[in-house]
Amino acid sequence: MTSFGPFSLRVAIAAAAVLLAWIAANLLSRRRALAEDAGTGGPLLDAVLAGLLAARLGYVLRWWPEYAAAPASIIAIGDGGFAWWSGLPVALATAWWRSRRAPALRGPVIAGLLIGTAGWWMAASALDAHQRDSIPLPALSLHARDGALVRIPDADPRPIVINLWATWCPPCRREMPMFASAGTRWPQVRFLLVNQGDPPELVEDYLRRSGLETPDVLLDSESGTMQATGARVLPTTLFYDSRGVLRDLHVGELTAAALADRLQRHFGVE
Repeated sequence: MTSFGPFSLRVAIAAAAVLLAWIAANLLSRRRALAEDAGTGGPLLDAVLAGLLAARLGYVLRWWPEYAAAPASIIAIGDGGFAWWSGLPVALATAWWRSRRAPALRGPVIAGLLIGTAGWWMAASALDAHQRDSIPLPALSLHARDGALVRIPDADPRPIVINLWATWCPPCRREMPMFASAGTRWPQVRFLLVNQGDPPELVEDYLRRSGLETPDVLLDSESGTMQATGARVLPTTLFYDSRGVLRDLHVGELTAAALADRLQRHFGVE
C-alpha cells in the first residue's frame, strides 16, 4: 500500500502527528489543572505552521539552483521537501513566544510539539522499513517504444528509478520533461518511465507533440507495474538500489529538487 485514497501515506502520517501533538498538549494542560487548557490549540497551531514554513524555506535554500530554474515549484509542497533542521527550532521558538502571556501553557505546548515530532519520526521510519520489505523490485515484462521486450530486472547493475505515468495525467505530464532528461544528467542511475495503460500510438503521439525524445519510456498496456508495486495513484515514483531494495517512494508530482535530493541521499549521486 503506497497511498491513503488520493493522498500519500506520508501526508496521512504528518496529519496524524499534528493531531497527536494537539491531543498531548491538551492532556498535559488538563493534567496540570490549568485554567487556560482550552488555549493550547492557538499557540500549537501557530508553532506548527511557522515550523512548516521554515522547514520549506530551509529545503528551498538547500536546493536553490533546482528551484530557481523552476520558481513555481517552490510552492509545490507535495514534493515532500521540508528540512526538519530549520523547521523544528522555529516551531519551538514560536511556541515559546506565543505562550508568553500564559507561561503555564508553555510546557504542555512544547511537550506536545516534541511528542508529535517523535510520533511522526517513528511512524515514518516504520513506513520506510515496511515498504523496503514489502515492495521489492518486481519481475516485469515491458515493451520498448519499438516493440522490443524489456525484462526487469536484468544485467544492468545501476540503481533504478521507476516513474509510473499516463498521458491523461496532468502532474505526470508536468514532470515528464524532467524525467526525460534525468538519464543524461545522472547516467549512474537507470530511469524507467513506465506508461500505464495507454495504447502505444497514443504514447508516441504525446511524446511527439511534447518534443520529448527519450529511450527511457517503456509501455505497460495492462498496468501490471501498478499492480506489482501496489501503486494506486499516478504519478508514483519508486527508487530501487542496485540490489532491488526499495529505498524511497513518492506519490504525486515530483520536483527537480526533490528528485535530486533523493538521488543524493539514497544513491550518492550529485
